[in-house]
Amino acid sequence: MDSISTNALLISLVVLLVISAFFSGSETGMMSLNRYKLRHLVKSKHKGAMRVEALLSRPDRLIGLILIGNNLVNILASSIATVLAIRLFGDLGIALATAGLTIVILIFSEVTPKTLAAMYPEKVAYPASIILKGLMFLLYPLVWSLNGLTNAVLAMLGIQVKNKDDTLSTEELRTVVNEAGALIPRRNQEMLLGILDLSKVTVEEIMVPRNEIYAININDEWKTILRQLTNTPHTKVLLYRDSLDDAVGFVHAREALRLLAKDQFNKAALLRTVREVYYIPEGTALSVQLVKFQRNKERIGLVVDEYGDIRGLTTLDDILEEIVGDFTTSLAPSPSEEIQPLPEGGYLVEGGIHLRELAKELGWELNMEGAVTLNGLILEYLQELPKPGDKIELDQRLIEILAVENNMVKQARISDLPTQENDA
Repeated sequence: MDSISTNALLISLVVLLVISAFFSGSETGMMSLNRYKLRHLVKSKHKGAMRVEALLSRPDRLIGLILIGNNLVNILASSIATVLAIRLFGDLGIALATAGLTIVILIFSEVTPKTLAAMYPEKVAYPASIILKGLMFLLYPLVWSLNGLTNAVLAMLGIQVKNKDDTLSTEELRTVVNEAGALIPRRNQEMLLGILDLSKVTVEEIMVPRNEIYAININDEWKTILRQLTNTPHTKVLLYRDSLDDAVGFVHAREALRLLAKDQFNKAALLRTVREVYYIPEGTALSVQLVKFQRNKERIGLVVDEYGDIRGLTTLDDILEEIVGDFTTSLAPSPSEEIQPLPEGGYLVEGGIHLRELAKELGWELNMEGAVTLNGLILEYLQELPKPGDKIELDQRLIEILAVENNMVKQARISDLPTQENDA
């Protein structure tokens, strides 16, 4: 290099630092791209995205190419800087070149370009992919050899090189939805989270309990049956013989009205309109049951346990409400009606409220593996029939039973336990 002028060496050094900055920035830009947005652009035939997708399909080769270029440039820049420093400062120039070039490379060829690329990955990655694709074609034999040696060393260490899995788990997807901010309206976020929760919620957690099922005993007097049909708040009513476990089927109010209009309304005619009962095994996830409702063209079913005993009733509307929230036409009491705040603190809660609704309303983390309602939770902890005045402590809250009816908790008061301060 003695024959090369100092000005030429200075220009070469600056060019090499710019090239080093290019390699550093392109590496960060490529790796910082949103892979899901990239795939969307690839489907839209975006040329830059297609180039980047091809390069990222083998990230080991891309990184190998960038490192080869970056190291060659930095080593050459170091040699030129050393020659320049010796010319200007003599033997002291070696130390000055090492310290000075390190600072310059860190600032102008590493930190600054990588920061910009991390902030604007698309503006850096797409243009850079043009140059990188050309370099990959020219240096492919060298890159292939380097990757082969690297993979062989990793194999000796028991590490298999695999392409990165970009799939998201359910919890990771929940985080993405929660942090979408203004990109997804809050109402839509809640519905998306409701869909994700369907796999974690089972039918017995949302079902109408057995004792609350509106049903008609077909063995009752016809006047009684007629009165119950007339006053029913539901479009479909369950018919049974003496015991709910001997279910006959569901009758649609529309069919009953049609028979009434034709003056053909009697027990025999009513039984002919009955639709066969659709049974749902307890423990079925809502995501599974939603598909089964659709596949079987059903909208309502009875939840049964392993012995075939009826535990409750679930409808398609109940599942949809888990996604979109309560329908305005629902005749069931809303959680706010079943939970009343008390002036002195705490809440007055109906015993039949579902634990999931209670947990949502009070922001309460509950173990809901066994019990479905507050009454069931209290029975599970007491291990005996409840009495007014009984109290249990659960998750830093005090549950006091206020009223009992038919051996079931009718009302309870839930309040926070006082915090215990350590004595000095």
